[in-house]
Amino acid sequence: MRIAIDGPAASGKTTLARLLADSLGFLFVPTGAMYRAVALARIRHLGLEETSINVHKGGRIYLGGEDVTDQLASPELDRMSSQVAMDQDVRAHLVDVQRDLAESTDVVMEGRDIGTVVLPDAELKLYVWADPRERAFRRQRQQGGAVEEVLAAIMQRDERDTTRDASPLRPADDAHVVDTTNLNPQQVLDVALKLVEEYRARKDS
Repeated sequence: MRIAIDGPAASGKTTLARLLADSLGFLFVPTGAMYRAVALARIRHLGLEETSINVHKGGRIYLGGEDVTDQLASPELDRMSSQVAMDQDVRAHLVDVQRDLAESTDVVMEGRDIGTVVLPDAELKLYVWADPRERAFRRQRQQGGAVEEVLAAIMQRDERDTTRDASPLRPADDAHVVDTTNLNPQQVLDVALKLVEEYRARKDS
């Protein structure tokens, strides 16, 4: 089974994807972290042909055989990743890697174009959203900084992601939209698990 979860920055999609994958015993694939790993590779002056990225259990990201997961959560790599994601060659390379993962195992894959581009035939698609100010508070709690500055950065990221020519951020036509603004992670997970149950019931009927 392939579950695609899309949404803007700090909407809660990564938290949901990790919890849902754990609950179902699926592989968690955080595609945003894969783009940040490419950004890290560029900082290390590695070309795309030298950039081998793999995803292991728990969504751990490996760059050239090295577990770099704990190095990826920085504002610098977050900014760089949205620029990297506009590179057509990078996108094509990572989409191939992501589709290969989904071919070999059950996945919960999260990002910004999973349901529309990477896995358009996914069995279940979710689009996770939250009010921008709430997303700013969440990101500020994670990374610090002034809320208004974080909000401005999130709005800029939203603008880049929704207006880019290559795979812009938008809900797939058949995605279930989940507003997480006033929900805690367990409540969001409960919504997703119910949708999984409904899919399986339809499949078995």
